Amino acid sequence: MTTFFMFGRYTTESIQKISAERTQTAVAEIKKMGGEVNAMHVLLGEYDLMICVQLPSIEDAVKASVALARLTGIAFTTCPAVEVEIFDQLVGKK
Repeated sequence: MTTFFMFGRYTTESIQKISAERTQTAVAEIKKMGGEVNAMHVLLGEYDLMICVQLPSIEDAVKASVALARLTGIAFTTCPAVEVEIFDQLVGKK
């Protein structure tokens, strides 16, 4: 499984439909794709929302990003994440 951070920006339409039910539906959609939601946070600044998910592949992350945008009306930017320890092993000098 790969970790992805999904950064969301609310649209005028998506703000009108904020609800705990929509959040639960979004989590269920990620699970349906074989993924898991690790964390969800509301942000101040450039993005309004951050969802940390684990998904089987980058292709699944693309599908999830589009599926959640369709479902919620929120525009997502999805980024793969690598743990620092793995990064150090990949690029660190030995």
